[in-house]
Amino acid sequence: MLIIPAIDLKDGHCVRLKQGLMDQATIFSESPADMAKHWLEQGMRRMHLVDLNGAFAGKPVNEQAVRDIVDALGGEVPVQLGGGIRDLETISRYLDNGVNYIIIGTAAVKIPGFLHDACNAFPGQIIVGLDAKDGKVAVNGWSKLTQHDVIDLAKKFEDYGVEAVIYTDIGRDGMLSGVNIEATVKLAQAINIPVIASGGVTNLDDVHKLCAVEHEGIQGVITGRAIYEGTLDFAAAQTLADELA
Repeated sequence: MLIIPAIDLKDGHCVRLKQGLMDQATIFSESPADMAKHWLEQGMRRMHLVDLNGAFAGKPVNEQAVRDIVDALGGEVPVQLGGGIRDLETISRYLDNGVNYIIIGTAAVKIPGFLHDACNAFPGQIIVGLDAKDGKVAVNGWSKLTQHDVIDLAKKFEDYGVEAVIYTDIGRDGMLSGVNIEATVKLAQAINIPVIASGGVTNLDDVHKLCAVEHEGIQGVITGRAIYEGTLDFAAAQTLADELA
């Protein structure tokens, strides 16, 4: 089980939002690259980046900060990135700059042909991000709830050739209220590609619960606010996950 630290980028800073609300941002670092190096020193094996401004603008905004992070990590761990990626040219540029996996969220739902093309053009490097509430997928930085069922969409995107699904319960993200284990397992059981859990991780108890269902196809969990506010010790969490593997 990978414990995956998140760096959410807003105006060049490392921040965390509550339930995806841009006006509920807490700045945790003025230097995202230094923060990335910190997690690397703590034993990180994968880095999760989100261009929050990009997600709302529909185009990359924090590209320089992403490049700085990739340079700081020096290729030691894979980097996955999402937020405002809407065309193949942007994907190609990010991959050329050292990003390993591209996460497509809103565009996957609104422009499924784009996701299909991306999977064909960059096999093994496209991850789909499905953000849901009560089983229904949300788009546009979580501001709009659709009628799409999360499991139905995940199966469709698996057929396209996505590498993995990041599943976020948006009712819990940034709230430190615990992972929605039941919904995450239900999704993992329905598809044959890995699921990465996201949203609500609070403490080692959540890590215990996730490791207990890892065999269902849950590859890792993304954590942000918990490791920044100290309710979860990142190094201890990865050590525990290794022990329970």
